[in-house]
Amino acid sequence: MAFVLYEQKEAVGIITINRPEALNALNSAVLDELNAVIDGVDLATVRCLVLTGAGEKSFVAGADIGEMSSLTKAEGEAFGKKGNDVFRKLETLPVPVIAAVNGFALGGGCELSMSCDIRICSDNAVFGQPEVGLGITPGFGGTQRLARLVGAGMAKQLIYTARNIKADEALRIGLVNAVYPQEELLAQAEKMAAGIAKNAPIAVRNCKKAINDGLDASMDEAIVIEEKLFGDCFETHDQVEGMTAFLEKRKEKNFTNN
Repeated sequence: MAFVLYEQKEAVGIITINRPEALNALNSAVLDELNAVIDGVDLATVRCLVLTGAGEKSFVAGADIGEMSSLTKAEGEAFGKKGNDVFRKLETLPVPVIAAVNGFALGGGCELSMSCDIRICSDNAVFGQPEVGLGITPGFGGTQRLARLVGAGMAKQLIYTARNIKADEALRIGLVNAVYPQEELLAQAEKMAAGIAKNAPIAVRNCKKAINDGLDASMDEAIVIEEKLFGDCFETHDQVEGMTAFLEKRKEKNFTNN
């Protein structure tokens, strides 16, 4: 892959958008490679993913303006669909994904981070949806995920004003979960991912599905989703192992995703 790197460290997979000379901006080639990398994740052995950008300046500075500037209406809609399809695939991946936002996360970069389960960022991170200043709307899910994460009022303010916010404000409004010094960010993301990977994979995956599916349902429908996924954990090796370890007061657990 020219623009997207992938490595696996035990049960943690690390995806890196690798186009630092363009601040990791997303063009069609990057989106195609990201799609292929996501498809290639070995879900039998990977229990959590970390997504970050190459270099110290930028996570993803946005979609490639040069590529977008001459698009027709139909081509613009198709480009939006391309990005949305990839981000939705990431969002619905069975395993959790942690965005380690190491710098600029603007436009498509902010949208990419929001398609991850958890966002942590470096102290030099900058978030924003600047699209209206370019004569367009956010096109990779920004109008939908930002409102769900920080509330409609705050999302509208950020999108309508096209104002960028720094890490401390992103933390205050709930866009990110934590802020770390630049040099500690990736290690902290890997530490969190390793902590998630130690837990029962079936349970973690069912939790992700319950939360994601439940957000789009009424409470009455959502608790049924939870009940089914809760019940689905029983009679599995991991449920027996987890509860037996608890009853035997032992810390070591052998979770196998079965």
